Amino acid sequence: MRQELTEYDFIWSVNNLLSTAAKTAKGTPKEYQALLKRIPHFADLIDSMVGLGEPGIVFLESFAEYTDMILNAKAQGKKTCFTTFCQSPVILHAMGVVPLVLEVLTVAGTLIRKSAIGEFMDYCLEAGFTETSCSSQRGSMGAYLAGLAEKPDFVLIDTPGICDTNANSFAFAAAHFDIPFYQLNYPPTIDDDRAIEYHRKDFKHMISFLEEQTGKKLNVERLRELMLEMQRQDEMVCELQDLQRLIPNPVPGIYNLFIYAIRFTLAGLPACTRMIDVMLKKAKENAKANRAGTTSGKEEKRALFVYIDHYAANLPLFNFLDQHNISHLGGILDRYYQEDAFYKGSTSYKTETQTLDAMIDSLARQNAHLPMVKQIRGPYDSPEMWLEEIKRLAEMLNPDMTIYSGTPGCRNTWGMVKLLVNDLEKTGYPTHIINSDAFDDRVESWEATAHRLQEFLDLRGFN
Repeated sequence: MRQELTEYDFIWSVNNLLSTAAKTAKGTPKEYQALLKRIPHFADLIDSMVGLGEPGIVFLESFAEYTDMILNAKAQGKKTCFTTFCQSPVILHAMGVVPLVLEVLTVAGTLIRKSAIGEFMDYCLEAGFTETSCSSQRGSMGAYLAGLAEKPDFVLIDTPGICDTNANSFAFAAAHFDIPFYQLNYPPTIDDDRAIEYHRKDFKHMISFLEEQTGKKLNVERLRELMLEMQRQDEMVCELQDLQRLIPNPVPGIYNLFIYAIRFTLAGLPACTRMIDVMLKKAKENAKANRAGTTSGKEEKRALFVYIDHYAANLPLFNFLDQHNISHLGGILDRYYQEDAFYKGSTSYKTETQTLDAMIDSLARQNAHLPMVKQIRGPYDSPEMWLEEIKRLAEMLNPDMTIYSGTPGCRNTWGMVKLLVNDLEKTGYPTHIINSDAFDDRVESWEATAHRLQEFLDLRGFN
């Protein structure tokens, strides 16, 4: 690893740029333009965020608040833990534990430390980890392994997205740092009484683990307070996503990323509520004016993403869609199956807070419906799985096309994505596979990815 990449703490560098950008956006136009000239590698990203108005600035502030929590955890007597996007952070916040969500931190790294994130991924290999694992964990995990962020106190994950490379990443980190490790399990079903009982016992064991690591008993009232706030957040997310059904779609495409980045890290906290609230207000304004969420306010085509987004520096995927007046209708990372979700089908979760058991059941059920755990825990064409979910969403959102983006390490989806594409094409949805790595643009440059995406649009008559 180059010496210059070891000069600054990884989390500090993310926090410093985002928090400074949020503050500068409130300065004079002259001050703002002067800043952009001093950060040429990040100028497009910051300018696009600030150009969104209040939602973009609030996102910068919210994510800076999250990284502040990480930086100040030890000084405030809090524990930190490696965790995954498949684990609701609410129970961790209730226990005073700061979640280090590796996938989200990797995205942060790709956005603002383009020259470093690849070398962080490679450092994992130097430490003994496999290069065929998912890059979504390896980016930020490499920074921790290299000593460029403070060592976590323990590891806690949920069913790791039923993904073996995900699970192996966290197991490797726990072994490397010689720290305690807890993994929630999952049964093959999520709705029957036997599964509910299994989840409840497993979750109670996890609470005991957290109490042992923190030296504190679970504050039931604090958990209830966070869950009630999360319920409010769920209601607003459902309302925001319901607006995506309108033609034109009034929700800016980048809001999908905002939803899952904040939910995976700050669910249940006021910063998450504020973020969703400003997005909802802006989307309602667009809807009232019959305006699309694109910069031009026009919608020419609609794209439904069937997996994740692409996270190259400065978020060029979102810019590409915006320049083509293509509405982004969301993907797998922003679907949580709340009871009010328009797409829920026959399975969903409900937030209940009457008793501790009710709260545990609600959180366990929420975990069982989080991205990948719900949709990709078995054959893609089984009931309530990947294919059925996409078809249901497509019927309700009216996309002109569907798009797959992932990573080479995601063997669960790559093992069946071409079968999925064939079925979607037969149903009448032109589908494009992005063959790059969503987190590592050394696999395929964004320029090559954009060329292939443009070719798809041209050949399928979308231009």
